[in-house]
Amino acid sequence: MSKGQGVGDVYKTTFERIKGQESARSRLGMEAIMWIAYSERPLQLEELCQVLGVEVGSEDLNEDNVPKIQTIMNCALGLVTVDSSSSTVRLVHFTLQEYILVNPTLFRSPHSMIAEVCLTYLNFTHIWGLSPTLSSPPPTSPFLEYASCFWGTHARRETSEYAIPLALKLLDRFDRHISCKLLLLKEPRERQPFDMEGNPMKFTGLHAGAFLGVLEIMASLFATREWDLNATDLHGGTALAWAVRKGHGGVVQMLLKQEGVIPDAVDIWGWTPLSWAAEGGCERIAKILLGRNDVDPDTPGHSGRTPLSLAAGQGHEGIVKMLLQRSDVDPDAADNCGCTPLTFAVIRGCEGTAKMLLQRRDVDPNPVDRDGHALLSWAAKGGYEGVAEMLLQRSDISPNTADKDGHTPLSWAVIYEHVGIVRMILERSDVDPDRPDADGRTPLSRATENEDEAIVEMLLQRSDVNPDTADKSGRTPLSWAAEGGHEAIVEMILQRSSANPNTADKRGRTPISFAVSYGHSRIVDLLLGQKAADPSTADIGGPRSTLLATRSKSEGVTEKSLQWSVVDPGIADKGISKQL
Repeated sequence: MSKGQGVGDVYKTTFERIKGQESARSRLGMEAIMWIAYSERPLQLEELCQVLGVEVGSEDLNEDNVPKIQTIMNCALGLVTVDSSSSTVRLVHFTLQEYILVNPTLFRSPHSMIAEVCLTYLNFTHIWGLSPTLSSPPPTSPFLEYASCFWGTHARRETSEYAIPLALKLLDRFDRHISCKLLLLKEPRERQPFDMEGNPMKFTGLHAGAFLGVLEIMASLFATREWDLNATDLHGGTALAWAVRKGHGGVVQMLLKQEGVIPDAVDIWGWTPLSWAAEGGCERIAKILLGRNDVDPDTPGHSGRTPLSLAAGQGHEGIVKMLLQRSDVDPDAADNCGCTPLTFAVIRGCEGTAKMLLQRRDVDPNPVDRDGHALLSWAAKGGYEGVAEMLLQRSDISPNTADKDGHTPLSWAVIYEHVGIVRMILERSDVDPDRPDADGRTPLSRATENEDEAIVEMLLQRSDVNPDTADKSGRTPLSWAAEGGHEAIVEMILQRSSANPNTADKRGRTPISFAVSYGHSRIVDLLLGQKAADPSTADIGGPRSTLLATRSKSEGVTEKSLQWSVVDPGIADKGISKQL
């Protein structure tokens, strides 16, 4: 490059040099670069070395063919390097990856070549000899995990005629192969893929073919032997269900054409293939299934959630629209917790599906779940301003519905500090801004404890908010602010004439008592600056004054505060006395 060549010219020249080496070195260098460039994840050193020793079609691995990493790097002429921090191999620079992608003729059918190597490896005699209950590859087989999890991904992109018989050999007894478990352990929704006794989960080759979605392999599976089309794994999943879950529409159509297939089978969670399509947002597959007469579009799972509920909760508007057009779908069906499709749309903040459901006359706009949560409470909890605005524009939705813990939508918006939603709720003329929850805490009390000045200011601007409302423990918003050292909030509350700085809680502690106890000198000064403030409630005086004065000085309480140290200690609260 220092001689005026661009980076592309340098890579082109280097590849020509690699190809110009003697055949074995040329092959090794090019294959190493191909694997690194087209692998689905970074390869470990041991993985790359072992895979480059695999001879496609061989019965087992010849250890003498496995190259050393230094040999590989030498053959790649500097285009391959090792990341020492992760022990992975990578290309020398990201521009090399870009160069390879825009020059597809560098490698002939790389994905099919990778699939062939993976399948050859999985069919090795010593791999078949491994226990199918192992949860991780043995150290002697570092490439096993990659081959198990990604051979289908490469085959789906490119499938060669030679890969098909290798795949059929693997899938013929797939539930007895270790790759079955390794594949399923990568599936996020799967539980333990083996039962308590260590037996395989009955995940057959047909299940695997549907899972992987390679049409050519699926066609060969049907052509070579008869399969139980409705066989279920330990979780009740059929091959059709797996094809739907993974979004392989072509395989779904192929399976539905087979005589005897059950398109509406339920698994151990009560989900049908349509349930999986609705939850996953597979519109094409959902349309295929809904076009059949033998598919119930409203089957609830064991939790009571229907396909509509699943689609609405994920924001899949296309599927929701298809389901709402059906007369045999209940748009307001509640699950076991009392949550309707509209509830789940609001819980997840799915504005589009929520709007579609709210436009329906047969959908209750005020569903309440078994814990008493209203829709507006869920929107307030999640901070979904668009959904909250949509709900607050409706006159038939109350902003004051409280759940079993007494929390209203305003209370939840304050607790989670969603300022925008607090503002929107307070704009409703029918809102009660001072309603206490089950602990007696008002929205102002919660906002004060959270030190949320913006929300406190909004609430104090309301004449129907009492700044001196005590909770069940007798504590006022001013008490919480004094304990937390929130000076600005203390000042805002004291500006309200109805705020009493001497209100004591059930333990006898006043705001000034908390301020002194926690060493908030500025707040002590603010409270003592109030003509109505009673300094004796600071628990300062008598034989304990010296101890408290010493402690207060160490925590920054000012001399102005300490001038009250001769006040009669008789009214001191028990909390401070115990501390002293």
